Amino acid sequence: MTLFKFKPSSCGTRNKVKIINNLYKFKLFKKNSKILKFSAGRNNKGRISIRHKGGRFKRKYRYIDFFRNKDGIVGVVERIEYDPNRNSNLLLILYSDGDRRYIIAPKNIFISNLVISGNVSLKIGNSLYLKFIPLGIKIHCVEHTPGGGAVFARSAGSYCVIVSNDLDFVIIMLKSGILKRLNFMCKATIGEVGNSEHFLIKLGKAGSKRHTGIRPTVRGVAMNPVDHPHGGGEGKSSGGRDPVTPWGKKSKPFKKNV
Repeated sequence: MTLFKFKPSSCGTRNKVKIINNLYKFKLFKKNSKILKFSAGRNNKGRISIRHKGGRFKRKYRYIDFFRNKDGIVGVVERIEYDPNRNSNLLLILYSDGDRRYIIAPKNIFISNLVISGNVSLKIGNSLYLKFIPLGIKIHCVEHTPGGGAVFARSAGSYCVIVSNDLDFVIIMLKSGILKRLNFMCKATIGEVGNSEHFLIKLGKAGSKRHTGIRPTVRGVAMNPVDHPHGGGEGKSSGGRDPVTPWGKKSKPFKKNV
């Protein structure tokens, strides 16, 4: 995985930076996918209920195995795929019983590597119960409740660390420093999530952002009074009041004058 910076041959490529990798770029596994419907922020009456959405490119959603409940069944990494719905990549796992499932791709795992869940060794990609994982090991895709599916550390480059192991509960520390107290029967996957260089990507132009379904956001002070409470005024005004939403509700906590 390497970063590629474009030559400044146009305004759109002057600051553009993308990641070059060897991901699988052909047809996805159709059995575990569906076409994702996009409403452009509109409700059942066709009215905009969420602003700044629309014009997104068509996506397909991959059903991801966040439960890892195939204990004792060995799986082999068949391919590494790109997922348009998240910043982390996916692994297509072929299990020994013939079943195929998608999982979040950890760092430093390659095609033809073996993964398994249950009471197994501490190997990258294996899924274990928290009571079998020692302190200080990086983990990801951690469950909040036993059997409820992975909730914590699912995005690119994220991980958790076990800092305490009591009789019935385990305390983990998220990458943000927040501590969580979980049941020791919750599952977690060894290693950290791959594609950690994702935050270095620069789209380079507004059109690339439009392809992801995000429309422009206009400041309230640049509008007319009929469009926003901050609108109007002579010249470049600052709104003349405390920050509010387009519907007049407070958008920031007010500071009392002492």
